[in-house]
Amino acid sequence: MKISAIFLLSAISLAWLATACDKRVELTVTEEVINPNYLGNGVEWDPYDEAISWGCPLSESEWATLYARLDYMRPQYVRCMINSPFTYFTGKGFEDGRNAENLLKLLSYCQSRGIMVVYGEYNPPTWEMKGSQEWVEASVKHLNWLVADNGFDCIRHFVIFNEPDGNWASTNGDFEFWREMVRRFQDEMDKYPVLKEKVDIAGPDAVIDYRNPASPYDAAGWLKATVEDVPEVGLYDMHAYPGQRYVRSGEFEETLKGLKALTDKPIILGEAGFKYFSDPADSALAQEYWRRVDGHPFTKGSDCNMLVYDPFYALDMPLLLMSVMNAGFSGAAAWMLDDAMHSNGDSGKTEDVKLWGMWNILGGKVFGDASQEEVRPWYYTWSLMCRHFPSRSQILRLQGVPEGMAATAARKPDGTYAVALVNLAEQAQKVRLLLPEPCDGYSVQYYTDHLEKQSVPASSQPVLTVPAQAFALFATE
Repeated sequence: MKISAIFLLSAISLAWLATACDKRVELTVTEEVINPNYLGNGVEWDPYDEAISWGCPLSESEWATLYARLDYMRPQYVRCMINSPFTYFTGKGFEDGRNAENLLKLLSYCQSRGIMVVYGEYNPPTWEMKGSQEWVEASVKHLNWLVADNGFDCIRHFVIFNEPDGNWASTNGDFEFWREMVRRFQDEMDKYPVLKEKVDIAGPDAVIDYRNPASPYDAAGWLKATVEDVPEVGLYDMHAYPGQRYVRSGEFEETLKGLKALTDKPIILGEAGFKYFSDPADSALAQEYWRRVDGHPFTKGSDCNMLVYDPFYALDMPLLLMSVMNAGFSGAAAWMLDDAMHSNGDSGKTEDVKLWGMWNILGGKVFGDASQEEVRPWYYTWSLMCRHFPSRSQILRLQGVPEGMAATAARKPDGTYAVALVNLAEQAQKVRLLLPEPCDGYSVQYYTDHLEKQSVPASSQPVLTVPAQAFALFATE
C-alpha cells in the first residue's frame, strides 16, 4: 500500500466536477450539538494469537507495515480482545507472559499514540470455567500485569465476555449470570489500586437485532437491563452487523436512536460491519457472496465477508458510521483490521479464517497469496472517518441533506469543521455547505474507486460536487 495514492485532482477532473450537475442543494451545518464529547472512531485490532500457533509470528517488517497503515488511519480507539488458551492460560494454569509478544507490541503502539483501548477476553479459558473464581482472579491479575506492571494505561475499559447474549457464547444469553460475573470481576478489580482508578467494565456487548431464544431479552432489553441494574458498567457497548437496505433506508439509524434514548452515558459499537445475507432485499449481494466462497482456499464462508474487496463497501462502512454519529452514539470500531487475526471459532485452521479485514498481513507467508496483503478500498474511507472526527469532537446536526445522500458533521477540538458525505445517487450532486462561521480554506477528498484530494481557498459558502456513488470528506483549515 502506498499512501501516495492520495493525490490532487487533475484540471480535467476539476472541470468535470464543476459541470457534472446543475442542481444545487444547500446543506446547513447547525450549531445544535448531537454529542458534545465524541470518543472517536476506531477498529478491532486483535494480537494475532493464532499466528504464533501457526509458527508464523509477525516479522518486524510486517509490524512496520501495520504501524504505517495505522498511523495514516489514526484510530481514536482500538478494541483488542484475546483468546486466553493462546496466551496466558497454559491448559493447566496461568502465566501472564505466555505468548505475550504480539499483545505487548500492539499495546505499545496504542500507548505511544495515545489511543484508547477497549480490552477484553472473548471467552473463559474453557467453557466449564465461565463461573470459575480461579479464572476471575487470573484474568484480573493478567489485566493488572498489563496496566500496572507494563504501564499500558491506554487500556480504559474491560470486556469480560464477548457477545454474552449469543447462543455461541459460553453465557448463552443468561443475563443474570453475566450480571453476577460483572460484579465478581469488579470486586476483584477493586483489589488492585491502578485498576480501580483507571479501568472500568464495558458492556453489555450485545448484538443489535439479534434475539437468543434462551435469553429473556433482545439487544435493547440487554442494554436497558444493564443501564438499570449493572452500575459497574462504565461504558455501554453494543455490536451491529446490519444489511445494506437496512442502513441505506435510514432504519438502522432509527434503531440506534432508540438504544441511545435508554442512557445518557456514552455508548459505542464495539464491533461494526455488514452482513449481506439476512435481508431479502440484499439477495443479489448474498448470491455474489456465496459465489466467492465456493472453493475458496482459506475461508468456508460461515464467518466472513467476501465483499470487503469491493468499492461499494468503501461507501457502506462510512455510511454505517454516519448513522452511529447522527444517532448520538460515541463511536464505532470496524470489524476488523486484518484477516490474519482469527480463524473461525478460533480453531487455528488456516483454511477457514474470518475474512473481514482491510488486508491480510500474512497473505503470502501463511495463505499463499501475497495479493491479500494489499489494502482494500474501505481502508481509505474508514481512515478518513477516523482522522477527521477525532476524540472530543462535537457532532453537529445537519439540515437539508438531499435524497440519495447521507452526511454527518463535527466541530473538532481545534475549532475546525469536518463534513462527511456519501452520494448513493446515480448522478453527481452539487452541494453548497453553510457553515456556522467562515473558514480560512478547506480541502475535499473524494473516493470513488481511489482517493483524490482538492485544496480550495477560503470561502464562506463552500460548494462541492460529489460524484455519483462516491464518498467525500470536507475539512476546513
